Amino acid sequence: MSVVRIEHVYKDYLLGDQKVQALKDITLSFDPGVFLAIAGPSGSGKTTLLNLIGCIDTPTSGRIFINDQDVSGRTADELADLRNRTIGFIFQTFNLLPVLSAAENVEYPLLQRADVTKEERQRRVEYFLDIVGLAKFADHRPNQLSGGQRQRVAIARALAVLPSIVLADEPTANLDHKTGEEILNLMKKINRSFNTTFIFSTHDKRVIAKADRLVRVDDGEISALGVRSESRWSLARNRRSTDVVAQNQQANN
Repeated sequence: MSVVRIEHVYKDYLLGDQKVQALKDITLSFDPGVFLAIAGPSGSGKTTLLNLIGCIDTPTSGRIFINDQDVSGRTADELADLRNRTIGFIFQTFNLLPVLSAAENVEYPLLQRADVTKEERQRRVEYFLDIVGLAKFADHRPNQLSGGQRQRVAIARALAVLPSIVLADEPTANLDHKTGEEILNLMKKINRSFNTTFIFSTHDKRVIAKADRLVRVDDGEISALGVRSESRWSLARNRRSTDVVAQNQQANN
């Protein structure tokens, strides 16, 4: 089973009277538990691709499957429900609510879940704040926390919905080098411990170095796919299927 499968996806935008093609014929699939980086320069289409995977946006044409369920034709409400149950988000600017404490920020997405009791919400908040090392800061508001601590709160919030996928958009961009390394190591540890799929949109070489899969996007098209084999990358260029990467991986084993 693929946690994400994308089939011949195009995404167009209108800028005035002009059509801009942000993505062109994207076909990909990702296995559960992958730690994957979507890399490319600004304007390449990597954030658009991340938003489509996260069901924040919808493709102009083509199909997207999440956990083998076709989400392409779902309504906005259905997509919102899917996001709240399946996908966690980590943003470059943290996106914490300033009037809420760390614990309240982690709890916030769970308030929309009628199937999660108050007791279960509290249990998850305590558990995931402890996982990210912030149990002692549960009552602190974002302005009382460092950048690294705020990103840890964002990670705990993403994990609290028990997602199968965590999407991270430039999660280290507003962090210094040391803090960025700590955050990446934390996410890698969570990935390995919980088999949670992490998909990053990034141009940060540190993120790419931690990834075990790589998708390079240029001008809305896939320019290269990569699989890490121990300390080196096996890259397939100018191909649009992860089957190519699978073949390269088998050749390296």
